Amino acid sequence: MKYLKKVTMILFIACIASINIKAQVLNKSWEKITQMDEGPWFATQEAKDIAENVLLYQRDIGGWPKNIQMQKPLTEDEKDNLIALKSDTHNITTDNGATFLEMTFLSKMYRQVPDQRYKNAFLKGLDYILEAQYENGGWPQFYPLKKGYYTHITFNDDSMVNILNVLAEIKNKTDYYSIQAPDETIERTKIAFDKGIDCILKTQYKQNGVLTSWCAQHDENTFLPAKARAYELPSLSGKESAKIVLLLMTIENPSEEIKTAINSAVEWFEKVKITGLKEVRTYNEKGKVTDKKMVADENAEPIWARFMELDDNRPFFCDRDGVKKYSIEEIGAERRNGYGWYTDQPKEVFKKYARWKKKYGVESVETKTVKKKQ
Repeated sequence: MKYLKKVTMILFIACIASINIKAQVLNKSWEKITQMDEGPWFATQEAKDIAENVLLYQRDIGGWPKNIQMQKPLTEDEKDNLIALKSDTHNITTDNGATFLEMTFLSKMYRQVPDQRYKNAFLKGLDYILEAQYENGGWPQFYPLKKGYYTHITFNDDSMVNILNVLAEIKNKTDYYSIQAPDETIERTKIAFDKGIDCILKTQYKQNGVLTSWCAQHDENTFLPAKARAYELPSLSGKESAKIVLLLMTIENPSEEIKTAINSAVEWFEKVKITGLKEVRTYNEKGKVTDKKMVADENAEPIWARFMELDDNRPFFCDRDGVKKYSIEEIGAERRNGYGWYTDQPKEVFKKYARWKKKYGVESVETKTVKKKQ
């Protein structure tokens, strides 16, 4: 009897632990779930159920819509609606991690559960990415094209960088993704990657003849910084530019043009960094930000503005009316609290820059200029 009670207790504890683990996973955001370390969880029934949702949300064209919490259980009616939408090409995108996140999840699933459907869906997503690229090397926010600013070459929220990172892993035949592409597709990824890097070099903004950084989006015809939403005006980005430089630093045996692009951007980051200022947030009981203030703090780590003027790097902020303000306190609470106006992402660039510079024996643009004058 004691033995039976002991076994029952062990099973009960195991059941509770299983429920807790499941709750911990399902309470994560979709992005966080895709970022989980590869391992046994991706072989669980819970993971398989989520994978079924991922397959349902994928459209016939190969991409996915954005802002979907794929882990959320679907009713039979919802499943039927998704099946009916398979041929619909509206609102398929790489914005906000869409398509990139789903491909990442399917790769982790396939490593544990070699279901051919996961492989097919991943490769279909890759074909979608390749098809969506402009001839000039850039990618729009939506493909098929959606009218409006969505046709711009999109660095916003790291959309194009995410795409190029996928292509880099595929073309280099690494084991980062568990799914290997056919040789013909690999050749296409090599061409697409090189064109994408060329596009990045062409869109780097020159301020008074000096290379600086990038806007969150660039006109697909002129390559110039372009407007998106009303409060996202043509500007130099302290956020998106960081991931672009980190991508460029991963390229083996970089050309002189790539080296110059990296050096110039790093010097720009150094020039425009903000010191002695810290963001302070107030939260409500649900964890939502109710107020943001910038306060003086001599010990604060450097930060960078999300938007800076094209001619003099001055940080600016906007409400939904699109009118520039030069202090975050001058805009309304809705945009002030609901948008990321500052970033610390360039600090990752500085962490890796010294090692990259040493590896390739690179001189900074400033050093080259001094030598030339001498």
